[in-house]
Amino acid sequence: MRLAIAFVSLSALVSAQPSQAQAPPDIADLVGARAAGGETQLKARGYDYVRGQTGDDRVWTYWWNPRTQVCITVSTVNGRYEAITPSPAPDCGQAQARPTTLPDRPVRPMPVPSNQDTAASNLGLVCFGEGQRPQLATKYGYTWDDKKERYTYGNRTELAAEDFDASVSIQLWDGGGRIRLPKKLIPPLHSRGQDGWWNLDAVVATRDTITAQYRLNGLNKPRLSIDRRSGRISIRGASDYAFSGTCDTVDNEQRRF
Repeated sequence: MRLAIAFVSLSALVSAQPSQAQAPPDIADLVGARAAGGETQLKARGYDYVRGQTGDDRVWTYWWNPRTQVCITVSTVNGRYEAITPSPAPDCGQAQARPTTLPDRPVRPMPVPSNQDTAASNLGLVCFGEGQRPQLATKYGYTWDDKKERYTYGNRTELAAEDFDASVSIQLWDGGGRIRLPKKLIPPLHSRGQDGWWNLDAVVATRDTITAQYRLNGLNKPRLSIDRRSGRISIRGASDYAFSGTCDTVDNEQRRF
């Protein structure tokens, strides 16, 4: 009974402006196409397959166009392309991940608006760091047995924190934003995002900081905070759910820095 209760609690502990992220014009007509034909067309139009990722009800594939320097994510559901969205270049392996603790070079200051009370617009970030999540762990050792009135050796299941290396992607625009989470930061019970992205709510951007919140489920609504001077990011949620790291801007030809 204790094990069942602990599992339910863990699942509960452990939700994008999707419409604004449209497919590049040269491949927008492939949305809705069958996956087999879509792959052929992507290759014919200059895109190279990079990698794939399987979710609960869909498959994400990443493609890179070396001529246009564009990375895209294709979401496939039931054998058809449901969505094609631009992605940060690191998703296609075009940026080298730095150590997850200290950056190997000075962090480039993030762009700031001329008016410190104005929200950031069209700002893309890739953040490398360390995550933490609650998980059930089996431990072995001696415990006191009241019935036998002595210590007995055995195993027990308890809730513990798991540390792991991870990266998150963040996109911000006037009045909103979204965050892409690694699998290990998505609990078993969650309000589904869209194409791997979750909406950011209560986005507040000043000259020095950016704060926001996203909803994983009814019990876990993590808050994130970014220091624009150092590039450091901190995410804190329910229980042991957490992430900390360093963010860099994603260069975008449509944006002036």
